[in-house]
Amino acid sequence: MNQTVVNLWPLLGVAVIIAGFVLRAHPVLVVIAACFVTGFTAAMPVEQLLATLGTAFVKTRNLPMILLLPIAAIGLLERHGLKEHAQASIARIKSATTGRLLIVYLAIRELAAAFGLTSIGGHPNMVRPLIAPMAEGAAEVRYPNVTMEMRYRIRAMAAATDNVGLFFGEDIFVAFGAIVLMQTILRGEGLEVDPLHMALWGIPTAICAFIIHSWRLYRLDRYLARSAA
Repeated sequence: MNQTVVNLWPLLGVAVIIAGFVLRAHPVLVVIAACFVTGFTAAMPVEQLLATLGTAFVKTRNLPMILLLPIAAIGLLERHGLKEHAQASIARIKSATTGRLLIVYLAIRELAAAFGLTSIGGHPNMVRPLIAPMAEGAAEVRYPNVTMEMRYRIRAMAAATDNVGLFFGEDIFVAFGAIVLMQTILRGEGLEVDPLHMALWGIPTAICAFIIHSWRLYRLDRYLARSAA
């Protein structure tokens, strides 16, 4: 009986990645070092290793542009006063509070995700440049002595609002990847389930999540009032 010997030495590349991140080394250097360690322990020729790295770089060279261009655009807008304009705009609405503003954003985020528009929102392109400054601006109108602790709490709740809206909203979208995955697993177990029915059963959960998180945002307003007092 023939037994195939498995070479486990290439797994040293995983150890290099773990050690690099523990030592807080530069991620790019860590990944490149792990690639070379894996290639050498797998007895790959140097030419083939370099060609593999070059091919992978060429295939993914557009990915950094997809990530960096929106960040650069948002940074340019912030440099020209995007946060200040957002805070000034919300300050004109006298009835606006931090909790009410975030409840409105929660509803928009959840409804948009329910229709598959998950790109509307997000921490880097919506929460940091717009939602969090507007929430802080609403607090500053009512409480001039806003402390840094209060600001951190507002920013954390703004980020949490985006997470809750996206997570429970996209479960209603019938073409969401998790619904397709659950349907595939159930089909493997002999259970045929309509993806539309699975998406519809996500509606009660999304409604409950909206009510619960809205209550948390209402309590946020009370916390700000107590802290300012």
